[in-house]
Amino acid sequence: MLRVGVDSTKLADAKSADVQVEPARRFVERSAQLGLDGVFFRSILELSPTLDRGEIRDAVQAASDIGQRIEAGVGKVNPFATPEAPAIRALGGGDYLLAMRRMIEAAASEGIRELWTATANYQFRLSGLYACDRFRTDVDWDEQLAATEKFLRKLAPILRDAGVHLNLETHEEITTFEVIRLVEEVGPDVLGITFDSANVLVRCEDPVAAVRRAAPYIRSSHIRDVALFFRPEGIARLLRPVGEGVIDWALFLEPLIGHDLMLSIEGIVESTRGEMMAQLFDERWRGAHPDLTLPEALEVVRLASDYEARAASGDAPGWEQLHEPLGHDESLQFIERSARYLREILACLTQSPTAPLRNSASGVL
Repeated sequence: MLRVGVDSTKLADAKSADVQVEPARRFVERSAQLGLDGVFFRSILELSPTLDRGEIRDAVQAASDIGQRIEAGVGKVNPFATPEAPAIRALGGGDYLLAMRRMIEAAASEGIRELWTATANYQFRLSGLYACDRFRTDVDWDEQLAATEKFLRKLAPILRDAGVHLNLETHEEITTFEVIRLVEEVGPDVLGITFDSANVLVRCEDPVAAVRRAAPYIRSSHIRDVALFFRPEGIARLLRPVGEGVIDWALFLEPLIGHDLMLSIEGIVESTRGEMMAQLFDERWRGAHPDLTLPEALEVVRLASDYEARAASGDAPGWEQLHEPLGHDESLQFIERSARYLREILACLTQSPTAPLRNSASGVL
């Protein structure tokens, strides 16, 4: 069954709600008010900063009482990225592996068995190639992947004993090919995939081909649409509500029908629409993507061309419009419009799986 939920980090108005109510409860109550099915907490520490089992249990029970699903995350698993999370290391008294064990076991003890993780970071305060950890010069990406696999193998028995899946995100620095290889090498009994529909385009992957490739291992998700623009450095991605960007959602969702999966809408906050660049015209960028295929790269080029044509005709917001400051209610509207479109298209898919559906922005549903 496909449910429609929301990522807690982007549900901005819940953060400023009644301060007398515990934070996790505020989020699930706000999700229910919006007609959504649950909350994807990026960290189990959002349920209890100290991993208090009683606090986590209370949050899970509060969600269950109003029909809400809770998913959560733990720390990142690339040892070259973990120094950027000192709070997690502190949970283990300096022992990061112990901290991960404690988070995994605390989540599992209260029935949270699908846990998010990711491999690296994106430095939004920077621009250009080196904003992405994939292009670090102090450690090659292949070395980062090897270290990540080694650490995941240390986590595997912990995950197995807890009956938990650790779900690697298709984060902005890693390709679906690489995520799938990690899952298959360490074991799909303990690893899965958190599929982010917008991030795969940063690696110049066709989102429909990418989701089909990853579908057997997808156990959680981040869902958003994108606008694409040609820039001197390559193709820029900016976030759009589901159905208002370039992704063909009927084709995208088709391989996920039948999954027990929450489609967690990850919206926009803090005056940013998540601009990132697939630096396709940079030889260094291309050389760092040995799995890049010409058909998928050309499909991303086609999607960018189509979006720019829509923007030029006034059927979609253009580059300048999407660089204007966020409107007062835009973050909330992003979630509401995305949820409405997802529910409409899911209803169509389950009623007539072969019906020809396209994005609402194209005028056909």
